[in-house]
Parts: sequence; structure tokens; C-alpha cells
Amino acid sequence: MGRDMARHVGGRGWYGKVTGAAVGVTLLATGASVWTAQAGTADGPSSKGSASAAPADPKPVADTIVHSSDAGPHGVNITIDDGPDPVWTPQVLDLLREYGVKATFCMVGTQAQAHPDLVKKVVAAGHRLCDHTVSHNTAMDKASEAYQSQQILDAERMITKASGGVRPLYYRAPGGAFTPYSRQLAASHGMRPLGWNVDSKDFERPGVDTIVATVEHELPNGPTVLFHDAGGDRGQTLQALRRLLPKLKQQGHTFGFPVH
Repeated sequence: MGRDMARHVGGRGWYGKVTGAAVGVTLLATGASVWTAQAGTADGPSSKGSASAAPADPKPVADTIVHSSDAGPHGVNITIDDGPDPVWTPQVLDLLREYGVKATFCMVGTQAQAHPDLVKKVVAAGHRLCDHTVSHNTAMDKASEAYQSQQILDAERMITKASGGVRPLYYRAPGGAFTPYSRQLAASHGMRPLGWNVDSKDFERPGVDTIVATVEHELPNGPTVLFHDAGGDRGQTLQALRRLLPKLKQQGHTFGFPVH
């Protein structure tokens, strides 16, 4: 994948606890997990109009992996993966609001299904949604097309339902494990494949100084920066963002979204 999209070797751990046995199919079928306890409940203020409010079929988009920013040559795209998380996502949202920054949240389907209130808060704050599959399997590119389809499309449905009808605009393969098939499938559903240029390595919790230095050093590679709001203690992520966001603004950067 190149240095801008190296696999997250450390990103497998916590998902190994929930992905073991075809979590997407099994949990959707049984509803037996705590994470899926809210499946099937009305997401809006009333069940009235839920069918009529169903979003229209999306228009296909390009299936090439996007890294560029709609904010121009000095643009920066903040992308936040693996949530939503009830502890860390609200704090990330507060921080982004404090600095007037919009971000793209790449959500795991089961997490979105378990925390629809947070998905709605992300949307209400003007951020964008991204499909990050049901199970966060970083070996997706070695799996069958049927499995890839289930992971991508089930997560799309989970996120759309949790949001109250707002579809994800992007698809990010876990660990960058894209395939031509997965890119084409996502694009046919209106989700632009989304890469990254800068891996902050915040998942590894290397220390706030290291996260900040990594982003500053790698940002010349391109505008799309990868952070996380789930999968463990994200305190270092918050502290790094608190230092980086005002500093990047002072340096003349503007914050935008990946080109869709």
C-alpha cells in the first residue's frame, strides 16, 4: 500500500474480541450481543415516516482511493476511525467544536448500531460518515467477495440506520485492505474509497509528543490524517489534537473533507 497506507498491525487487537465468528452475519441474525442491543428500535422521535424517510439510492462515485482535500492546497482532512465510542467520541466532538474543525468519522458497523445517539451527534455537528466495515478485519483483501460485500454493505446499513438516514460518503478498508472488488462495490453505493497520507500512530499510544511529531513530519506526504476515537484509551489522541489543531491553523492550513 505504500507508506501512506501501511497496514495497522496493532489495530487487530481489541477487535479480535468481537470479530471471532462472523460477527456481522451472526449478530445481525440473532441480536444477541450487547453491541447490537439497540438493533430494531426506532431511531427517530417516532416510528412514523421511517419508511418514507429512507434515503434515495446514492449515485455511483469514482472507485479510485482518494487522499486529497476539498479545502485546497493547504487543506487538511482529519479522519477518525473505529468508533463511535461512548467515552471518547463525545470528547473528540467537543474538541473539534472548540476549534471549529470538521472531520470524517470512519465507523465500525457494530459500534454505530450500539451507539446511534453518537452517530446522530456526529452528523448534527456537520461531520461526515465513512463505512469502516462490520468487523474491522484487516485481512479483508484475502477474504471472498461475498464476505467483503457482507462487511461493507451490512455496515453501510447499520450506519445509515443509526444516523437516522444519512448515508456514509466514504469507505475505508480496515488496515488499508482494499481490493478492486471492494472499491468498485463501495463506489457503486456512493461511497468513495478513502485512504490516508499520515498515520498518526495514535493507536499504539506512543506518547503525545511522538504523535504530534509524526503528524508534522508526515503531513508533506498529503492532507489526510488518521486518528482513532475507539479501541482503548484515546487520551493521547485528544491531547495531540489539542496541540495540533490550533498549530496547523496558525501555519495557514484549513480543514476540509476528502474529495468525494
